[in-house]
Amino acid sequence: MVLAGRSNLKVMASNSATQLPSSTSPALKFEVVAAQGRARTARMTLPHFTAETPMFMPVGTQGSVKGMTCDQMLDLDCHVILGNTYHLESRPGSELVSQMGGLHEFIGWPRGMLTDSGGFQMVSLLHLAEITEEGVTFQSPVDGSRMLLTPEESIQIQNRLGADIIMALDDVVPATMQDPARFEEATHRTTRQDPECHPCNAYLCFMNIIGGLDPALREISLRDLVARNTPGYAIGGLAGGESKDDFWRMVAISAAGLPPGKPRYVMGIGYPLDIVVCSALGADMYDSVYPTRTARFGVALVPEGVLKLKNAEFANDFRPIDDTCSCSTCKDYTRAYLHNVIARNIPSAAILVTHHNIAYTQALTRRMRQAIKDQVFPDWVRNYLRKMFPKGDVPVWVREAMVVADIDLEGVATMDVPRTHKEDRGANEDAVFKE
Repeated sequence: MVLAGRSNLKVMASNSATQLPSSTSPALKFEVVAAQGRARTARMTLPHFTAETPMFMPVGTQGSVKGMTCDQMLDLDCHVILGNTYHLESRPGSELVSQMGGLHEFIGWPRGMLTDSGGFQMVSLLHLAEITEEGVTFQSPVDGSRMLLTPEESIQIQNRLGADIIMALDDVVPATMQDPARFEEATHRTTRQDPECHPCNAYLCFMNIIGGLDPALREISLRDLVARNTPGYAIGGLAGGESKDDFWRMVAISAAGLPPGKPRYVMGIGYPLDIVVCSALGADMYDSVYPTRTARFGVALVPEGVLKLKNAEFANDFRPIDDTCSCSTCKDYTRAYLHNVIARNIPSAAILVTHHNIAYTQALTRRMRQAIKDQVFPDWVRNYLRKMFPKGDVPVWVREAMVVADIDLEGVATMDVPRTHKEDRGANEDAVFKE
């Protein structure tokens, strides 16, 4: 795949307070408060909370982040959590949630909530689904019943759930599918599923920029959906097994083509390195089950990458997971203890590592926000990469993305690595670990 010239991807953001972009809609106000290169940090005022970006949103598929209470999420300063429309409608049902006062009251969460459209199930549950112009017909994994999810019904369900941000239904196609005609069909169908085309309340709704790995289709999607002037936009159709090289290039093209005064949400992104790269390219919001799901397999996120705490090397390691982390797991427990409870499949192990991993993602984005405000973001990125790749073996895709982000890696990316480096291949983060 050929990427448009780098000069077309480089953008310089003004740091003048009078020129920083913003936008206001009936239920969302977005204000960029600082920018450096492509990276920016912003305030996003929602009905229930004023969030800051870049931010990572933990996923509570059925209204609950596994292994975490809402009070714990507040203690870790999570700004927004995500719920899944398909699963919440399957049970307990949006009507019941609405009767209970919406998701915020139902789960006891006072801050922001985002619900997805159910479109991801087009990929993850494709064997149970039939996709047509009318919508998606699902076979419920709960009771086997058939459920038609139309664009209108997706919005109506999300309105009943009462989220701060809702997503328009899109026609999701796996990024690795080798069918150009299918990608073209999905791109135009997603535009036709614009909430403005349907009699429903859409003032909270984000539209989804798709187009697979085809820059021309991405440009079409950008042109058609930006013209709709919705409160925010998602960059979708990625994190589905495509190469990291394709991944970052599609994020760069999409972010560069979106309005500077509106939020940009890269869906399904939870690897910390991906969050850093996407933020350098101008994205604002991320979500994935990766930090919580990987915790249930005893894998902890650390500045150097990950610790697989089940491994025998940690049996006599009396250090915390991360001595720079202030979470309760790192303050109270050693790697040796966690290895013991993980190896024995004691349920508390997953809770403890989940708590740490959520703390790590929130600290990561908080530090990025501060670095942008302090105008030291390139230095922060270089230090982050030095810690993760102390030998200088920064993957090729990261090096090339940083060129577009105008972040010099001299003295950081010092080792020659082939493009086939193991980190250059992507994966679907929401399906890396199967239970």
